[in-house]
Amino acid sequence: MTLLLGVLFFVSCYNVEQNCNDFKTGTYKSEITIDDILYTSKFTRDSKLQIEEFKGSIDSASVRWINDCEMIFKTINPKNRAEKKDIHLKILTTTKNSYKFEYGYIGDTNKRQGEATRIN
Repeated sequence: MTLLLGVLFFVSCYNVEQNCNDFKTGTYKSEITIDDILYTSKFTRDSKLQIEEFKGSIDSASVRWINDCEMIFKTINPKNRAEKKDIHLKILTTTKNSYKFEYGYIGDTNKRQGEATRIN
């Protein structure tokens, strides 16, 4: 019983840092691994718009914050059916200059994770 109380006390004192408001705007480098391949992009975000450069292409999306740590992206000029789907992104943890996130299409249970690092 004492061991169980000690474990519960330790777990309850551990708080994951989540200073999401620090990352609502800025310029970032994002890294996502899919099927053992590392994908990197660069994006700039303000309170309502995100512009991302990936493999020489530039895409823009409107940003709608659901709460301090979650947002919805809607591609402004979708080129295909997949780009018409909105994306939900949730910031999971933060550090001084980076955050780890989870994202996926709205309504899809398949989620992926990545990390974004502030570059300015």
